[in-house]
Amino acid sequence: MDSMTSGDGIAAQKSAQTDSMIWIEGGAFRMGSDRHYVEEAPAHRVIVDGFWIDPTPVTNGQFAAFVEATDHVTMAERRPDPKDYPGALLHMLRAGSLVFNPTSRPVSLRDWSQWWSFTFGADWRHPQGPDSSIRGLDDHPVVHVAYTDALAYARWAGKSLPTEAQWEYAARGGLEGAEFGWGDELTPGGRQMANIWQGAFPFQNTAEDGYERTSPVGSYPPNGYGLFDMIGNVWEWTCDWYEPGHPDEALKACCIPRNPRGGREERSYDPLQPGIRIPRKVLKGGSHLCAPSYCRRYRPAARHPEPIDTSAGHLGFRCVMTEGANEFFR
Repeated sequence: MDSMTSGDGIAAQKSAQTDSMIWIEGGAFRMGSDRHYVEEAPAHRVIVDGFWIDPTPVTNGQFAAFVEATDHVTMAERRPDPKDYPGALLHMLRAGSLVFNPTSRPVSLRDWSQWWSFTFGADWRHPQGPDSSIRGLDDHPVVHVAYTDALAYARWAGKSLPTEAQWEYAARGGLEGAEFGWGDELTPGGRQMANIWQGAFPFQNTAEDGYERTSPVGSYPPNGYGLFDMIGNVWEWTCDWYEPGHPDEALKACCIPRNPRGGREERSYDPLQPGIRIPRKVLKGGSHLCAPSYCRRYRPAARHPEPIDTSAGHLGFRCVMTEGANEFFR
């Protein structure tokens, strides 16, 4: 009787959690792209089993409830350990995060440090720095969350972070091979379909969509699965290690991979920073800073590497639940 009651309790808890989520029926789809950035290639067929997914990115309000319940301290609020950053200037090893600041004029797009600055005191409560706040932004996606912060939230919620394949399958909204999550035109009929940059990046943001930075979740039309903000607004963490290009294991000619996972941790390190051994995960979806003139990663196939210790003002996440595969229910 006790085990039966326990099972009923777990089922009821699981039902309560999925009440606010969207069920995505599994299926096969063409993952990646051969038409854009090299890391998206090669396009290949995969199969994904059905799963539940949050309809929006996790919001400031939701993350605040998590912090209140757990006293979680985010990576951006902790002083970095000097052992992890050999050669770093000690006075720079302070709590903070990356904040975007538009330039005053056109600049070379090869040097991102002209518009990104590591800002002491920037974190999820203070998105533009210590003098800013999230007052009135409860329905905006939480930002300045590193991978470990997103993972901690997911576990607290009894969920997990999506694989790259799950995320991309959901973002396509059932449109096989479409350029964007809504079709092949970026702005069909002149309509803004996602929160991305309008104007000349990084100095001129015309904000034609009404937002210079993040927007309230659900401000744009949902995709075919009823999911909001899969494209634009904030980049979203996945649980897969990053490799430049889809891993060889996913491309074997003998069969279509089922529920593929990403690369290997040892191959995720940044070759341009051999002295810093911080592994990287795959980000998906682009953000409000993606611009046609600079970063055309506002597409389901687009992918980007991010070190797991890094947070920034355009980086958030959403969660999934997979039948029989969630740690919380094992």
